[in-house]
Amino acid sequence: MSITPELYEFIVKVVEDRVRDVKVTRESFEGLTATVNKLAEQIKELAEAQRRTEEGLSKLAEAQLKTEERLNELAKRVDELAIAQRGTEEGLNTLAKRVDALAEAQLKTEERLNQLAEAQVRTERRLDELAKRVNALAEAQKRTEERLNQLAESVDKLTKGLNALRVEVGRLSDVVGFGLEDVARVMLPGWLHRRLGVHVEELRREFLKLNGEEVEVNLYGEGLKEGVKVTVVGEVKSRIYGDDVSRFHEKVFSRVRRVVEGEVLGVLFGYLIHPSAKRRAEELGLYVVASYER
Repeated sequence: MSITPELYEFIVKVVEDRVRDVKVTRESFEGLTATVNKLAEQIKELAEAQRRTEEGLSKLAEAQLKTEERLNELAKRVDELAIAQRGTEEGLNTLAKRVDALAEAQLKTEERLNQLAEAQVRTERRLDELAKRVNALAEAQKRTEERLNQLAESVDKLTKGLNALRVEVGRLSDVVGFGLEDVARVMLPGWLHRRLGVHVEELRREFLKLNGEEVEVNLYGEGLKEGVKVTVVGEVKSRIYGDDVSRFHEKVFSRVRRVVEGEVLGVLFGYLIHPSAKRRAEELGLYVVASYER
């Protein structure tokens, strides 16, 4: 590195001042020469140091530039981290709220668990009570089954008795029925004559062939009404209901009317005539007569 003009002028001035102030002798000159040489050596060393300093400054400048670049990068990263930090804080706030909500839910869950535990205890107590009741019911069921077996035996005996009674009642019904038919044979001719102007000499039990099928008729007779032939068919029952009237109309009266010429009169005779029988007879054009009617 070269000496700067300023430094050179400074050195010359110093030397001139020294020369003026000192009377130079040979010895002094030699001493001065040595001093100047030493000073020149020092200047050389200073120049070398200056060169190294400038090199260091250049390196420092480069390092400073790199440092500034790194600082800029760090600043960007810090900004990014700040943004990320804000997002993290927001996330933490949200998470904190969720944690609070979870804590509240956990508290409610624990309360619910406590309630369920208490309910479980009550349920177990009820189950114990129910178990006792079931055992009692099982014992009662056993006794009931024993009684049912006894009742079944009694019902079997009663059924046999009812069957026997049914047979006897059937026999009695036949007796009553035939007795009622006899009453009808005596009473109905007069009733038909007085009420309907029909003259019938006789009413009898008859078996008619209707479309190839034999049909039993309790009361059958042929007579006259104002000189015109009239056929009378009748049913005898102790109690007469609306269904009995419909059945007689379907199975006997309507079939006889299809095969017999002239007018056909249908009559049901019994001890008791239910109101439904009277209504149905009027609808179908039939007559119902009680044994006490004249």
